Amino acid sequence: MFVLEEDGPIYDRVQERNLARQYDLLTDCVDIGISQGVRAFDKYLLWSLNAAAVSNICQFGGRFREEPIYLKDHVPPHYSQVPHLMDQFICTIQENWYIWSEYVLASYVLWRMNWVHPFIEGNGRTARAACYYILCVKNKGMPGGKIAVPERIRHERKPYYEALGEADRNWDAGELKFPKMEEYLVRLLDEQVMDMPLPESSETITPPFNSR
Repeated sequence: MFVLEEDGPIYDRVQERNLARQYDLLTDCVDIGISQGVRAFDKYLLWSLNAAAVSNICQFGGRFREEPIYLKDHVPPHYSQVPHLMDQFICTIQENWYIWSEYVLASYVLWRMNWVHPFIEGNGRTARAACYYILCVKNKGMPGGKIAVPERIRHERKPYYEALGEADRNWDAGELKFPKMEEYLVRLLDEQVMDMPLPESSETITPPFNSR
């Protein structure tokens, strides 16, 4: 059972409820992550977050893609590379858990998951949830504020896309760095904790299929 965007209001309703369920799941995952530390960040966490995000929207939620995927502004790796790339991704997080700051770790998660695009659907939603998981676990709890970082990213896409683009260009040049993404996440978390409203000019943008 699944719905499509052309189904209109029911699609929007299902997507919003999925995000609420994903957030509830994320709060439990954060508690587990605080208790277990670095070993709690694994592919099963990512599978669970993706499955929650795309329930009744995608029939292949919670598993890595086994087919090509096409984006407007990025060419993801061939699907045969996805399992290996995600193993590398998780190892990078685990190996740098005590070396990188929470903002560097979260920036890497947000960029690299979007770069690999490991799922058929819900890659951005899963990447944003995993990014927030890092910020929460490294800070030993869920920050205060009514509007969490993933929702703030969703409502302020322009600097998000610019930061992804900068990280892509740096990677193409042989460098692993994402200063714009770090600055962006620092600002959004500060705005969350201070309970600042969303910018008046912000809009809820529904990007094209499989956009980042």
